Amino acid sequence: MTTIEARLTAVRELMAKAGYDALVVPRADEYLGEYIPENKERLRWISGFTGSAGAALVLQEQAAIFVDGRYTVQVRNEVPAELFAYHHLIEDPQVSWLAATLPRGATVACDPRLHSLHWYRYTENRLAEAGIELIADTDNLIDRCWQDCPEPVCRPALLLDEVFTGECSSDKRQRIAKLVAARGCDAALIFAPDSVSWLLNIRGTDMPQLPVVQSFAMLEASGEVTLFIDSRRLPEGFDAHVGEGVRVLCEADASGALGVYASRRVLADAKNASAWIQLELARLDAVLVDGEDPVQLEKACKNAVELAGTRNAHCRDAVAEIRFLAWLDAEVAAGRLHDEAALSDKLLSFRQQGEHFHAVSFSTISAAGANAAMCHYNHVNTVPAALSADSVYLVDSGAQYTDGTTDITRTVPIGDPGAEVRRLFTLVLKGHIALAQVRFPPGTTGTQLDALARQFLWREGYDYDHGTGHGVGVFLSVHEGPQRISKVHNPVALRPGMIVSNEPGYYRDGAFGMRCENLQVVCEGSDAIGETPMLEFETLTLVPFDVRLVEPTLMDAAEIDWLNRYHQRVAATIGPLLQGDDAIWLSQATRPI
Repeated sequence: MTTIEARLTAVRELMAKAGYDALVVPRADEYLGEYIPENKERLRWISGFTGSAGAALVLQEQAAIFVDGRYTVQVRNEVPAELFAYHHLIEDPQVSWLAATLPRGATVACDPRLHSLHWYRYTENRLAEAGIELIADTDNLIDRCWQDCPEPVCRPALLLDEVFTGECSSDKRQRIAKLVAARGCDAALIFAPDSVSWLLNIRGTDMPQLPVVQSFAMLEASGEVTLFIDSRRLPEGFDAHVGEGVRVLCEADASGALGVYASRRVLADAKNASAWIQLELARLDAVLVDGEDPVQLEKACKNAVELAGTRNAHCRDAVAEIRFLAWLDAEVAAGRLHDEAALSDKLLSFRQQGEHFHAVSFSTISAAGANAAMCHYNHVNTVPAALSADSVYLVDSGAQYTDGTTDITRTVPIGDPGAEVRRLFTLVLKGHIALAQVRFPPGTTGTQLDALARQFLWREGYDYDHGTGHGVGVFLSVHEGPQRISKVHNPVALRPGMIVSNEPGYYRDGAFGMRCENLQVVCEGSDAIGETPMLEFETLTLVPFDVRLVEPTLMDAAEIDWLNRYHQRVAATIGPLLQGDDAIWLSQATRPI
């Protein structure tokens, strides 16, 4: 019996004792974030899947795993087909599969701490239509079976100075509290740890890639806050740092403490906040008002201090990235074709030399050859592949600095990958350029802009199965909402100060993958022309694209001009920060085409 088989057997035995016909195992922790600590990787434990999104459904006689388009290749490599059926998270939703698979009278168990209230209510209603009962059980069956679960990490938070935040916590709290009062609410559930961290100007050290403090809070319309947190995460000087009006309680005491909200109107985000907390508030007779976390939009629109810090962080990050690319070219020219792990480690070593560096902002995607076709590939979960001649290498990476968060993808030719790769790369780059130079009126959403980046691929019958852009925080999450650029509808308009990625790509299963990613910030239009004020993007990332992959005959004059001007800016800004061979490499890499 394999390890996965043994784990499924143990879980099924507990399910049988509890009378459950199915168990939902999401890739989530109690804070519903993308990045979760090792001791909360329940989906990985039960299935072997290491991706950042997905869910498993365990029944007595079968099991199924659901992932989105980013992981359709990866899931088949990691999860045994003889134990799990593969399904698309969007095209074949879990609840539909359960309703079609289970008989009437069946029971489905879930841990409500690991789901949003929206998911819980929707699933509960859809299953009820099929005569199936959804049962909330916080006695998590995976946890009961996971005997060698890693110990949880709990370290003191960092107190982030106003020189980096641009605004003190008390002013932020008063500003957000006015938004809560304007909604006619007495308080708001601030559930997302990145919202809490931003609101209180603190950062976490438990999960280096995501520097948030694991906690949630209740913000009163008066501006006072009750913070629910493990006291071990509070550093010396916390009270003075956040100012008056912040009360601290242990998370374990939340159920009793929430009783003060009986008959009071509480703003809570049903789509993104814990079902358990909201069900508990409802049980205690609070009046739930569904609405977005009032911190999210304010946090997304960076102030001048945050943007200045971000620009500085991108300059330091560009130095590290360019030094790595110059080193890589020299190694390939010398015939030293390193493996993905060594390349990732080398890039990290360059970043670690930069001021204010804390950690990578996500697990580096260091993908050689066919591995680049898996757009969220991770070499740590397999035997790292070595670079091979006449192929491409894709490296998607970023860093957390005290003054900013970075994320960049570059695709590098190893030898001559051929005309087809150059053609496709150029189509991807054309889409990147189209999005980078667009002007748009206020009120425009990322969904309305998404097709700009796909148009040249679409014209040739290609596409990519991921969003074109995600929001990015400042020394916070590299994947930040509420803004995004995606085919999936998003009603949030892009506003000045929002940072988003621009990352079209193309992936051919078993062959190669490519992506062109920069970060850019929404700004007011630089030229006041016409009748309508316009917004535009300022590119933050300052690293050249590899022109050896560009087919100039497929580009028009305006696109070539944009690329040359971007490279001139990179050379002028980053060139003086480099020395020796690195400076020579950049000069060659930014020559006009």
